[in-house]
Amino acid sequence: MSAAELARPHRSRAVSTRFLRSELRLILGRRRNQAGLLVLAGVPVLISVAVRLSRPGSGGGGPDFFSSITDNGLFVALASLTLEIPLFLPLAVAAISGDAVAGEAGLGTLRYLLTVPVQRRRLLGVKYLAIAIFALVAASTVTVTGIAMGLVLFGGGPMTLLSGTQVGFAGGLLRVLLATVYLAVCLASLGAVGLFISTLTEQPIAAMIALLVFSTASFILDTIPQVAWLHPFLVTHHWMAFGDLFRDPVAWSAIESGLYLAAGYGLVFWLAAWARFAGKDVTS
Repeated sequence: MSAAELARPHRSRAVSTRFLRSELRLILGRRRNQAGLLVLAGVPVLISVAVRLSRPGSGGGGPDFFSSITDNGLFVALASLTLEIPLFLPLAVAAISGDAVAGEAGLGTLRYLLTVPVQRRRLLGVKYLAIAIFALVAASTVTVTGIAMGLVLFGGGPMTLLSGTQVGFAGGLLRVLLATVYLAVCLASLGAVGLFISTLTEQPIAAMIALLVFSTASFILDTIPQVAWLHPFLVTHHWMAFGDLFRDPVAWSAIESGLYLAAGYGLVFWLAAWARFAGKDVTS
């Protein structure tokens, strides 16, 4: 085997790594995406300041996480995730996934990208991996900001779980981080749907709106008892199961179902995107 043949696999891996890094720099370097992350970070700031300035006992009626904020600052992150998961976090993922292929086509760069050459399968793989990483960045932005604001304004210490038992600060922090990763996986599955939609159009705004309609419709259908048979198959059905991490013992059933469903959505819609994109005549 020649030296050139030996070097070829290493060169291929290097190109793939550079492609992913380039994609992440493009996503995280855009002003609109940075502004979106600032909006995500602004919610825990508003929540923590509002709770700090409110009179004792004037809250009420909110999720259990809100009533526990003053006892432990870690709950600021959980309350923020609870508020942002129906709209703001899906919107952030929709903006990225909708732009993944449609944005390249709309700008006229997709044809040149494929003549590098870049295999279409690898292109979609890198695009989806970048979407998944961004989903983790978005969820982590909310969590880290919430933890920082909560600890500054309310302090830490042992965490009282929803079941009434207490765990140490380290144990509570670990559960918060696990909840963040779980939600990031759920959001990544939504990103796979967005990637598929992005292969159907050259208008990233249209793809973003379509994905938002899809996720919103999933949330709405999940509240209608007449279609209860459909609930276990909705992409958002298990998203709020992250609260089960804050019970003693942890109720893993819904979380495992959520992970299986997320994996199913991710695989099915990535394959659908590949099937659509593999035979697509790229003219722009």
